[in-house]
Amino acid sequence: MIIQKTENSRISTFDPNNFSFGNTFIDHMIICEYEEGKWGDVKLVPYGPIPFTPAMMGVNYGQACFEGMKAYKDKDGQVFLFRPEKNFERINKSAKRLAMPEVTEEMFLEGLKALVDIDRDWIPQGEGMSLYIRPLIFATEEALKARVSNKYMFAIVATPAKMYYTEPVSVKISDHYSRAASGGVGSAKAAGNYAASFYPTQLAIEEGYEQIIWTDDATHEYFEESGTMNVFVRIKDTIFTPPTSEKILDGVTRDSFIQLAKKRGIEVKVEPIKVADVVEAQKNGTLKEVWGVGTAVVTTVFQALGHNGEKLELPKLSDEESYAVILKNDLVDLQTNLSEDSFGWRVLVDHVLETV
Repeated sequence: MIIQKTENSRISTFDPNNFSFGNTFIDHMIICEYEEGKWGDVKLVPYGPIPFTPAMMGVNYGQACFEGMKAYKDKDGQVFLFRPEKNFERINKSAKRLAMPEVTEEMFLEGLKALVDIDRDWIPQGEGMSLYIRPLIFATEEALKARVSNKYMFAIVATPAKMYYTEPVSVKISDHYSRAASGGVGSAKAAGNYAASFYPTQLAIEEGYEQIIWTDDATHEYFEESGTMNVFVRIKDTIFTPPTSEKILDGVTRDSFIQLAKKRGIEVKVEPIKVADVVEAQKNGTLKEVWGVGTAVVTTVFQALGHNGEKLELPKLSDEESYAVILKNDLVDLQTNLSEDSFGWRVLVDHVLETV
């Protein structure tokens, strides 16, 4: 790895009590370029602009994918990653689906650890605080030709993070737009998936909702995801979540919730969820809660579902009654070293760059 430390650290300007998620970037970033059929050296360099032209193929033809993950700092100042091998596996799954070169485990994990280590002072401590990390791969060849690019960049950038949603939100069940189609790229964390979701979400916001529950493209009869999150439904004391597929992203937080629920002895059914069944459960009082999970949000509890012009209110559960809150607390305690890690998910980031 080639390391170029910044001579102008901005850490003194960072106020952990007053910052904007997604707009505040740490001092360094990781970059690595792909040319002539192979990846070059991984470089840790000062964060900043990279020169590209409007003819860059990633902009014109959409060969771009990314990951979302976090680093956490415990009360003693130790820094941990959470299940980074899952993000490594998934970024390569996305890259393969978009006909881009896969990255090596060494590139991904060592680059990740070096970046988090050198900028560990940027990781805020406290409830809901973390460092959000964005690994990405995108096409960089300068050519206006609709074909697979010959040049790419792998990069990792990061931003301090705090709680995404602080209050329950209302979501609209989509009856027209879909996040993904059969045979498409729904299971890849492709940049274009997010661009396509913005307009329907904007329409939902104009109707008074904060997010959308995406339904299947063929019939709109089944739940798939919610916004940028995997979705969970609790009917009576059973949790339901749709199985992953070529249309549904294999979320790391989703998998963690499933395993944590099973550890508590909560019944989890990974099976298709019919919109009609959820609406019926709301009508007869057996629908206890619906929530979304993802790296950035961790957990977002829903307070109402919009369906066929009707706003279906959900029960207001206490933190002790809510499976969503209980499992979120289990997850956060594990991530921040407040509980024993029986799963082996927590990865300590050593001071690997102390001599640099």
